[in-house]
Amino acid sequence: MNNNYLFGILDFIKQAEQLKNTVRSGITSNGRIESVAEHSWRLCLLGMTLEQYYPQIDTAKLLKICIIHNLGEAINGDIPAIAQQPDTDKSSQERHDLQLLLKPLNQPQQEEFLALWDEYEAAASPEAKLAKALDKIETLLQHTQGECPEKINYAFNLDYGRDYTDYDALTAELRALIDLETASIINK
Repeated sequence: MNNNYLFGILDFIKQAEQLKNTVRSGITSNGRIESVAEHSWRLCLLGMTLEQYYPQIDTAKLLKICIIHNLGEAINGDIPAIAQQPDTDKSSQERHDLQLLLKPLNQPQQEEFLALWDEYEAAASPEAKLAKALDKIETLLQHTQGECPEKINYAFNLDYGRDYTDYDALTAELRALIDLETASIINK
């Protein structure tokens, strides 16, 4: 194998490490701010756990999409859904950032990773639709586990991402269970 290509892989992985330092709006159960890398890890774990209920889904592709979906945030960070402005195009910025991050990789790998990200953004396949739903579910679940409720708008969470989570009976059921937890937090 070409050493230049191996150096490129290492450079890419080093840059992607920033996801460990990129924070989200979620708070862990011990009160620490969650990183994007932690969110992506648990999203993958959720996908693996539900694999048996989705025999028609290509699980390897689902997991690749889950890993790639927030990768561009390694450059300019995460913007929580509640803080996103209607006049800004978060998607375009994140795609641009992902392209910058992918530069050390060879062209076929850049194209593969970018295609997976585009597929996710457009919810263009069964795997991408499930990844979108599970992404919202993982976020909502984390918000019910955090120790810092004053930083989370729980009322917003009751509607957040519903168009994705309710596309499928199982994800809608998971969402309903999390919504019950969210409502109990609101009513405290």
